[in-house]
Order: sequence, then structure tokens, then C-alpha cells
Amino acid sequence: MTGEAGAGRAAWLVQALGLEPHPEGGHYRRIHASSASVLPPDGRGERPALTCIHYLLAAGECSRWHRVASDEAWHYIEGAPLVLLGADPGFTEVESRLLGPFGPGAEPVRVVPHGRWQAARSTGPYTLVACTVGPGFDFADFELLRDRPADAARVRALGGDVAALV
Repeated sequence: MTGEAGAGRAAWLVQALGLEPHPEGGHYRRIHASSASVLPPDGRGERPALTCIHYLLAAGECSRWHRVASDEAWHYIEGAPLVLLGADPGFTEVESRLLGPFGPGAEPVRVVPHGRWQAARSTGPYTLVACTVGPGFDFADFELLRDRPADAARVRALGGDVAALV
């Protein structure tokens, strides 16, 4: 879908799926949290074994640089392919992957290991994904790069897509 049709579909999905604004950008809704819980060995405290959300980025929205204390799997559902960026803690290595229908240069699922910085943007009018986190997501385990001023300034100095997503 392109143009107005894509924008209309994105607005419809936000309403139909009951999505709300996410602090990193875009819209989301938790669709599952395991009734089973686990105790991560890093001292975080008990978490659901697994959580899953629907997450939508419309044109002009982005998932700002953030990191999670657990592994996160991104699953493409529909819309334009998504550029998923990942970086080590010091931003010495930044990678860009295309999440979308399986084909040359694109894959439908990508895992971001715990503690790694990540950011994303749609390549078109919208992208709908599901994100699965294990041990389950808790906002106490979530950190935005913009909340670390010295690190954010260093990343802004890198320029391009990397800087634009701070």
C-alpha cells in the first residue's frame, strides 16, 4: 500500500488493534504475557516468561534508540519493510537489517540480543510487527538513549540515520 491508502490502513490498524502511543515512538498494545514467570539471574526480579506486543510505525514515526534487558524478537506482519538498526553498547558497530517479507535482503524475523541498542523506521506508509520478549518485558528493563545525554550527544555526532533516531 502506498500514499493515502497506506495511511488509512495504518490509522485503521491503530484503532482496530487498540494501539496506544509508545514512549520510544509508534503505537503498541501488549497482546500476551505468560502466566508462567521466571527469575532472571541478573537480579531484576520476577518477570513473565514471555511477552508479546503488536507495534506499528507509520510514515514519519520511528522507534528511537533504546535497549531492553531481555532478548527481543521482531516479527514482520504487514506493510512496508522496516529498517531495524542495532548497535553494541558503545556504538562502535552499527548494523542495519531489513525486516519484511522473506526475499533478497529482507527477513521476516530478527532477534536483538539483550542489552544491545536498537532503533527502527518504516520504509513506507506503515509497518506492523509483533515484538516478543523473553524474559518478559517490563518498563523497568527499558532504557531510551535520549535519557543518557553524554551518550546521545556522541551518537548524534555519528550523523545520518544513526543520529536521526536518537
